[in-house]
Amino acid sequence: MLTFTEENYLKAIYRLSDGGSKAVLTNEIAEIMSTKAASVTDMVKKLSVKNLIGYEKYYGVTITREGMAEALMVIRKHRLWETFLVEKLNFSWDEVHDVAEQLEHIQSGLLIEKLDEFLGFPTSDPHGHPIPDRNGKIQEVRQHPLSESPLNKKRFVRSVTDGSPSFLQYLSKIGIYIGAGIVILEKVEFDGSVEILIDGKKKVFISRDAAQNLLVTD
Repeated sequence: MLTFTEENYLKAIYRLSDGGSKAVLTNEIAEIMSTKAASVTDMVKKLSVKNLIGYEKYYGVTITREGMAEALMVIRKHRLWETFLVEKLNFSWDEVHDVAEQLEHIQSGLLIEKLDEFLGFPTSDPHGHPIPDRNGKIQEVRQHPLSESPLNKKRFVRSVTDGSPSFLQYLSKIGIYIGAGIVILEKVEFDGSVEILIDGKKKVFISRDAAQNLLVTD
């Protein structure tokens, strides 16, 4: 059984490694975990002994198959809890991350399977992020930033890359949500902002950063 801290490190390493496809430097881990390099080194040693990661000096940290399985289970629990909080307890999508960060460390596998069943086996969370299944498999969906979409073509919001409460609150304020239909009416060359039409009703201008952080599908 892993500690909360070990699970958090594995989750961070998994994300930094793009799902295990590349090595991660210890200073990158220190930055995302908001800790000192010495603390990362100590944790790397602990996780290496458990065969959850590998480490080579000057190359970095790689996550093993066992480590990926553990990381994906934490991510699965986090996203299921976020879904539960929004769908069943009426939390808004900008309120759930910190609560799910606490709930994701519950160890009962039976509880998580019951939760999954109770929710109807969802494949994505309230932010559009895929939920790994019980075997750690993720159903990937082809998507691209709204900023790369052509003019006058309807696209649907699939997920967000910026999950900060301030960004999610901003999206809610202007009427953007997961599943919203978006058409780009104009792209402003000067600052990269775009004028969009939301659900065929509301016209608004959003910044280049906002458009880049909205992932859409055809």
